[in-house]
Amino acid sequence: MNHKKNNRSSFSGKIGFVLSAAGASVGLGNIWRFPFETGNHGGAAFILVYLVCVLILGIPIMIAEFLIGRRSRANTARAYQKLAPGTHWRWVGRMGVLAGFLILGYYSVVAGWTLEFIGEAATNSFAGKSAADFIASFNSFVSNPWRPVIWLVLFLLATHLIIVKGVEKGIEKSAKIMMPMLFVLLIILAICSISLPGAGAGIEFLLKPDFSKVDGNVFLGAMGQAFFSLSWDVSVHTLLTSAMIRTCPKRHSTWPLSTPW
Repeated sequence: MNHKKNNRSSFSGKIGFVLSAAGASVGLGNIWRFPFETGNHGGAAFILVYLVCVLILGIPIMIAEFLIGRRSRANTARAYQKLAPGTHWRWVGRMGVLAGFLILGYYSVVAGWTLEFIGEAATNSFAGKSAADFIASFNSFVSNPWRPVIWLVLFLLATHLIIVKGVEKGIEKSAKIMMPMLFVLLIILAICSISLPGAGAGIEFLLKPDFSKVDGNVFLGAMGQAFFSLSWDVSVHTLLTSAMIRTCPKRHSTWPLSTPW
């Protein structure tokens, strides 16, 4: 069977793609926003509405992005134009790229804060501090005219170094390192949370739905959370799937050639 040689940078295997896709989805929206929305909108009731939004809208949209990426084998900006030339669908991909730039402006600032406090945690600067001390420390940091900017630039440089190495040696390799680290940190965070005073009441609130709080705002919050969780807004799955390799079944069964695209 003859296959065209594809010089496009691609993932080396299934694990790298899965970890990269998970890394694009799991972020501040899940760690910060989800507990906040759940606490304000009835606990388990919000989770049920959120899961319905994911199943009805999230999964179909995500699968559509996967198909667009594999069919077009192009980046987000060119994928829609390649599949529907001469139509206005090309603007969907371009808006996805624009949304990515806008979100980067937000995430990079917060990531800079994270780097600052990783340094403080590594030097045990948090020891003995009260909640008021943490607030004062944070306010002092963000009001400084240089420190947040320095950490922002360092984060952008680190991101640039990963991106310029390409898919396999950059994105895939970093995802294989950082995603397991994130998984371990989430387990530690969960263990610490359930060991705090009043954790039992929190777990009961989480598992016991309060449907009296379900209204239009809950559905809007659940829909917004679903957007954050699956990264629909930037068409990231289209971009990642376009870099999936297709190897010969005699060598690997990673990406079957039996697919129609």
